[in-house]
Order: sequence, then C-alpha cells, then structure tokens
Amino acid sequence: MDLIDKAKNFVSEKIANMQKPEATITDVDLKKLGFDGVTFHAKVAVKNPYSVPIPIMEIDYVLKSASRVIASGRIPDPGNIKANDSTMLDVPVKVPHSILLSLVKDIGGDWDVDYTLELGLIIDLPVIGNFSIPLSYSGEYKLPTLSDLWKGGKEDEEKEDPSKVVEI
Repeated sequence: MDLIDKAKNFVSEKIANMQKPEATITDVDLKKLGFDGVTFHAKVAVKNPYSVPIPIMEIDYVLKSASRVIASGRIPDPGNIKANDSTMLDVPVKVPHSILLSLVKDIGGDWDVDYTLELGLIIDLPVIGNFSIPLSYSGEYKLPTLSDLWKGGKEDEEKEDPSKVVEI
C-alpha cells in the first residue's frame, strides 16, 4: 500500500502545481433598456494555458445592489475557451423593471446604483473534471438627471447634419 500512497501523493502534487485557466471581469455596461427590463453585459476575459480548447460548462451569476439580490441565473454551455489564448465572453444579466423600482431607496441618496456582480465560471478541465473560477466585480451606474437628458437632446440636435434629416 505504501507504493499506492506515494503514487497518489505524486499525482495530487502534480495536479495542484499545474497551470489553471484564469479569468477576470474587465467591464460591466448597460446594453439595453427595454419594456421588459434592463440588460447589463459583463465582459469576461478567460485565459487558457493549455494547447486544447476547454469547454465552459455553465456560468452562474448573481447581481446585487444595496445588499439585495436583484438578478440571478445560469447560462448553460456558453462555448469553449480557445487553446493557448484568451477568450472574451459576453455575459448578459437581465434585470426586470419591477426590481429596479425597489432600488429607489439606494438611488435617492446619490443618484446612482451601486452593484456587485458575482460570477461562477464552471469549466471542464481534462483529468481534473469540473473546475469553478469565482469572480466578483463592484461598480456604480450613474443615472442621468433631468438636466442631463435635456442637455443631451440639444447637443444631439447641434451635432446632427441638416442635410441628412429626412422629414416625413
């Protein structure tokens, strides 16, 4: 049995010291404002140190604001990570309008929404099996004021080329 224990220790030591994929959330942007809610998109850079593509099994996400969960979900089978390269993932997070209305307490103080996005990137590593990379990103989304909206319209009118305006 001593030989088997030595072999197990050798294998576990090699696995512990082997390079693993790394990931970072580079940015979170508001992408779409629609009738059914707001969609944020997180840009995630994933680096694969192996010479073979690695399948991503799923991505779990939780979006929090004011210590409350405002969106959570799972994206099954989002694709593969390129071999010996970095892959940019675009993770959509949809927040219904009804949830946004409950954030009025947080918005009232400083006219922005503070948020924390937590992602769990679950990948399938050869020999090891499923491996989870936990990620977190905190930020704030500054809401436009009425004066910003009013100024925005005038600036757009000044920039607009009158020869390209089509009247109906």
